[in-house]
Amino acid sequence: MNSFINQFKYRVKKRQVKIGVVGLGYVGLPLAVEFAKRGFTVLGLDTDLQRIQRLKNKESYITDVTSEELKKIVSAQKFFAYSDFKYLKECDCVFICVPTPLKRKYSPDISFIKKAIGSIAANLKPKALIILESTTFPGTSEEVILPMLECAGRRHGRDFYLCFSPERIDPGNAKFPFYKISKVIGGINKDAAELAKIIYSAVIKKIVVVSSCRAAEAVKLLENTFRIVNIGLIDEMAMMAHKMKMDIWEIIDAAKTKPFGFMPFYPGPGVGGHCIPKDPLYLYWKAKHYGFKSRFIKLASQTISYMPEYAVNRVLHLLDKNKHPRVLIIGVTYKKDVKDLRKSPSLDMIEVFRRKGVKVDYYDPLIPYLKLNNISLKSVSVKSVNKYDCVVIASDHTSLDYGYILRHSRMIFDTRNVYKAVNSDKVVKL
Repeated sequence: MNSFINQFKYRVKKRQVKIGVVGLGYVGLPLAVEFAKRGFTVLGLDTDLQRIQRLKNKESYITDVTSEELKKIVSAQKFFAYSDFKYLKECDCVFICVPTPLKRKYSPDISFIKKAIGSIAANLKPKALIILESTTFPGTSEEVILPMLECAGRRHGRDFYLCFSPERIDPGNAKFPFYKISKVIGGINKDAAELAKIIYSAVIKKIVVVSSCRAAEAVKLLENTFRIVNIGLIDEMAMMAHKMKMDIWEIIDAAKTKPFGFMPFYPGPGVGGHCIPKDPLYLYWKAKHYGFKSRFIKLASQTISYMPEYAVNRVLHLLDKNKHPRVLIIGVTYKKDVKDLRKSPSLDMIEVFRRKGVKVDYYDPLIPYLKLNNISLKSVSVKSVNKYDCVVIASDHTSLDYGYILRHSRMIFDTRNVYKAVNSDKVVKL
């Protein structure tokens, strides 16, 4: 172990290493807060001026970070929020946690990563450790980021160190907070990986080092490809079971009694969030550059993308004798108990209903209002469920009064099996 690594390890132990986090969203902010809570000085950088102001006001906008936590670390002068990237010149370690969306259905957009690297390169402290956490395709660190950082005459291992470590945050999952989720690390070389292991070990219990950045990039894509393929499979099984007049929920419950060889997945109206709908398509896109077409990924993506329309069609079939049906969507977030609308299938369902001329409203205690294609909608009262021809359970928030909804609804289309134990003609399951 060289002298710089030994020195870095000592400085981490003494909390003398200053941390920079670029991108203060659902990944970056929890990361920044965790390091600040462990005694590090953390500088958070974001181009969103509203976010910066809210953080300075000690106000959280992320489910997994409380305003009370923010208040403590800001008051202790362990966390600072800035929009000016010049402050990165003070940072010994910089984490990149920016969005990686899709340009089109199957084309990655890493423009946010490139922009972040440009800002970092212009304000890089000598020998700084740079760690990308944003999900991306295998080869991004070596083929895109490394050349951008070395173009001004810098050299890896002499002037900076580069690693990739995929974020694994599960928003709203209290069982597995940030520090309990094992961290995968891949470095441009062994020294970079060792430095990353040292810094992450200060806040995370288990570290898993792989052979390269490329391998670490592929780990995250495998994790979410595994999920999208199995969700796509169970969605297809749900549609098949309906055609064959079988209860898919009963079948899953029976299958999962097998103590080996089976892992339960559950159908739904679609998949939302930032990761599962997108990440496997990064792998699909990159594989095509090697002459390989992943049929599993594409088919699973297409199956899941169809589910909102499938759910709408099921509801319209139930209401086929009603010329002017009114439908209420209950729950518009992509996940239960999480205030997050990203790629929520509920929003797709609302659009499909509207396109088909159906009067549709929504109720969600977490989302008082929303904008959908320049249309402003407000959450109605749960007491109005009796006014609708069908109520669709799309997100199964814990706080919802399902007993009240059952008693006062005319018909319920349950996409989440919340009425598993209910035997009623008014409840129809996905």
